[in-house]
Amino acid sequence: MNFLAHAWLARGGSDDFLWGNLIADGVKGSDLSSWPAEVASGIRHHRRVDAFVDAHPVVVAVRRRSPNRQRRYAGIGLDLMWDHFISRELQRQARPSLLIPRTYRVLLARPAPARLARLVPLLVEQDWLHRYADFAFTCRAIAGIGQRLTGPNRLAELVPWLAAEHSRLEEDFQRLWPEVRRALELTEGR
Repeated sequence: MNFLAHAWLARGGSDDFLWGNLIADGVKGSDLSSWPAEVASGIRHHRRVDAFVDAHPVVVAVRRRSPNRQRRYAGIGLDLMWDHFISRELQRQARPSLLIPRTYRVLLARPAPARLARLVPLLVEQDWLHRYADFAFTCRAIAGIGQRLTGPNRLAELVPWLAAEHSRLEEDFQRLWPEVRRALELTEGR
């Protein structure tokens, strides 16, 4: 659910490619033949990013140090933490970033797949991507995702650990993000 990280890595592509990256979590299966070529390419890119990040030694180490009871869900919490750090960085820039307005425009241009159909309008209307800069908001978003899962809200249970580890997670992100960008960021004129 880390829309901002995926938007950043896909921003050098067309709007269709960006949209594919943004909606990929709502697309099931490997047969993407029903999607336009650029959208399908974006979905595949999103999946490559997820696989790269999930297997990265920094993320593997962070997950290992996460609490045992929540370890299975730690990846979801980490995805939103990465968006938190990116959003904070965007807010520190001298000029306002065009990434978030473009992301919102692309998301609203057409309906999201069913799994994301209710989420996307809220994300845009409530300006989540800017608000992720606020750690408390990010924690509420993480716990909110946990409410949609079956069983106890393990993501809400993970929030105190994320708070205690905030500085260390930021250091982890500072090691992870440049490597992800070097490996997977789409630049203009791909």
